[in-house]
Amino acid sequence: MRWLAIAVGTALSACASGEAGPAVIDTRNDTCSFCRMAISDVRFAAQIVAPHEEPVFFDDIGCFASYVKAQHPREEAIAYVADHRTRQFVRAARATYTKVSGHETPMASRLIAHADAASRDADPDARGGAPQTLAEVFGPAGPPAGGK
Repeated sequence: MRWLAIAVGTALSACASGEAGPAVIDTRNDTCSFCRMAISDVRFAAQIVAPHEEPVFFDDIGCFASYVKAQHPREEAIAYVADHRTRQFVRAARATYTKVSGHETPMASRLIAHADAASRDADPDARGGAPQTLAEVFGPAGPPAGGK
């Protein structure tokens, strides 16, 4: 319940600044916009938000990356990924990505994200994984960053 209050507070503060902040994902009802599977574990989730549009949710960073490569979201859209350890949403363009060969993810991408290297290093699930660059995960354009 505490994380929900933090997420709502983050979203409200982002709205006040004029920036589209991350939406709260309902794991009972929201589905991935790429594979249509239920988003059952927020640790692997991602989303794209844009002013005056419904958020676009993903159950796996692999689905998110495939969508970004194929769809080329609007320039003012901002992408967020969940920090695998904390479950807090962070800007996808600033996150640290790791491919962990022995770790199961919803669609088997084996990609997990963290806010930064310190969060990754504190996550036992990331140990032994291979760091990934933004270009390796998303291609040369990278994830939507709100035109910034």
